[in-house]
Amino acid sequence: MQSGTGFWSVLGSVVASLFGVQSHKNYERDFTKGTFISFAVIGVILVGLFVVSLFMFVKWYAG
Repeated sequence: MQSGTGFWSVLGSVVASLFGVQSHKNYERDFTKGTFISFAVIGVILVGLFVVSLFMFVKWYAG
């Protein structure tokens, strides 16, 4: 990953985009300096964690 797209930067961008609040400045930085694979991997992991936690919550609540 290049400068400006470290792990925490990518994580923050993915979380912001999942909530739909990504700033235009960060959006441009991500598409000019970032790599697709870093955003895709973190995005898939976060969505997977969300699905698993939702499933666990439903099982606990219905329990």
